[in-house]
Amino acid sequence: METNSNKVALVTGANTGVGFQIAKALAEGGYTVYIGARNLEKGKAAADKIGGNSKTIQLDITDSSSISSAVQHIESEAGYLSLLVNNAAISNAGQPGRTMEEVLGAQRASVAPIDEMKTVWETNVFGTLAVTQAFLGLLRKAPAARIVTVSSALGSLTMNSNPDNPYRSAFDAVYGASKTALNGVFLSLANELEGSSIKVNMVSPGFTATALNNFQGTDTVEEGSAEPIRVALSENLPNGIFTGPADYSGADQIVPW
Repeated sequence: METNSNKVALVTGANTGVGFQIAKALAEGGYTVYIGARNLEKGKAAADKIGGNSKTIQLDITDSSSISSAVQHIESEAGYLSLLVNNAAISNAGQPGRTMEEVLGAQRASVAPIDEMKTVWETNVFGTLAVTQAFLGLLRKAPAARIVTVSSALGSLTMNSNPDNPYRSAFDAVYGASKTALNGVFLSLANELEGSSIKVNMVSPGFTATALNNFQGTDTVEEGSAEPIRVALSENLPNGIFTGPADYSGADQIVPW
C-alpha cells in the first residue's frame, strides 16, 4: 500500500494562487509534488518556497509537446502518478489590465469575440482534458489514483438558472460557460472510470481573489484554497462529485451541476 511518502502528485498552474497553496499542502502532507508551470523559472521559485519533496516541471497545457515531455519526465523519475490536480485556467484573452466588470461586460454571449472565447476554452476545457488523457497511463500504474479538477460554481447550470441567485449575472459565455463545459467533460470521465482504480472529483474554490478576477474576489487565496486542499488530500470521497465551500450548499458541500 502506498504511503504519503511515496505518493506522487502533479498540480498544473501551481506557481501561484490556489495551485500554489494546493501544491504546498500536498508537499507538507508527504507527497512528492511536481509543480507544473508554463514559465520554468517561476515554477522553480515556487518550489523553493514550498520546499519538501517538491519539483518543478515545465508544462503548458495548450502545448502537446510540453504535455508529452512532462509525461515522459515524470514517468522516468517516478514511474507512476497518484494524483493529478487540474488547476491551470485563464479567465479571458482580451486586453490586459481591465477590471472584472469590464471583462464580464465584454464576455456576454451577445458580444463575446469568438476568437477570445476559443482561446479561453482551449486552456480551460481542451487543454485540461488533453493533460488528463496524457497522464491516464501513469495514473493507472498507481495502486489507487485520483483526478481533482478545480472548476467553479459559476459553471453550475442549476445555480445560474435560479432567478434568486444574486451572482447569476456573472455567468458569461467565455469563462463561466467554459467551466460548465469542463464540468460536463469530467462528469463524463467520472462515469467512464467508475469502478476503476481512478476517482474523478470536481471542486470550486469560491470567489477567491486571484489573477483570474483581477484580485477582486471576496476570499483570500488561503480561504479559497481550503476546499480544493481538502479534496486534494481526501482519498475517500465518492467518485464523480462536485463540491465547494460550505456556504454554497450546506450539507456535504455539494455544488449542483
